[in-house]
Amino acid sequence: MPQSDGRELMIDLGVLSAEPAEEYHAKAGEYLSSSMLKGFLSSPDYFHRKELGMVKETESTSILLGTAAHTRILEGKSAYESQFAFIGPINPNTDKTYGVNTKAWSQWAAAQGRPVLSAAMMDRVEAMVRAVSINDDARELLLWGRSEGVARVDYHGTPCQIRIDWLHPEHGIVDLKTTGRRIEGIAHQIREYRHHNQLAFYQAVLAEVIGEFVPVHLVVVESNEPHRCQVIELTPEALDRARRRNEAAIDHIRECRRTDHWPSVHENVRVLDIP
Repeated sequence: MPQSDGRELMIDLGVLSAEPAEEYHAKAGEYLSSSMLKGFLSSPDYFHRKELGMVKETESTSILLGTAAHTRILEGKSAYESQFAFIGPINPNTDKTYGVNTKAWSQWAAAQGRPVLSAAMMDRVEAMVRAVSINDDARELLLWGRSEGVARVDYHGTPCQIRIDWLHPEHGIVDLKTTGRRIEGIAHQIREYRHHNQLAFYQAVLAEVIGEFVPVHLVVVESNEPHRCQVIELTPEALDRARRRNEAAIDHIRECRRTDHWPSVHENVRVLDIP
């Protein structure tokens, strides 16, 4: 998989540090992260309420499934098995596991002290692992590198932090995305969820550390059948546009802090002509 511009790249993976996810997220009040920046782009008011701890985070089944797949694919089977509980309690009358909506399951899950995956979810995770493994480009990107590496640095006059899914020494930043939709709609999903802003933020913050912009790839895998996997490379032009939008948002964050004014979305009237 050659670089888009043909240049050779060799990143020192030691520029990223190892840090548990809980420790990283605990520093959200001190450092701007990509998720917080995306929240501001959606709504300054939401960003402010989240900063103040007024937003309650909920974990849906799709988020749990995506987290499990990330752990299994990027960190390996041992980390996956240590961070999740599996299957559930057995009903002695049927010799099968209790249903996930039963009281017995709920009581068992609450006692595990870690996220629980049903047998069906485990099967879907393994299907995603297989999908990534049979995609030659995805396999090459994830064959060598460092997972979940952290960097902190001042970017655009603001203390920032990143936790990159995967950093390949030759191919740059690799971000794993699981999707419950069909892969044909990935361009729309990237825009809808502002993945390009997230990845441009990673690229820019990392550039403050290593002194250059590196390529950016997404490994996208369907969480539902047929569990297809595709590698997407974001162009330098797309990343540059997203980076400029990010930096404008960081300027806007400073202005909101100065005035203590946090609008919900956009303050200008939106004119819409529907035929």
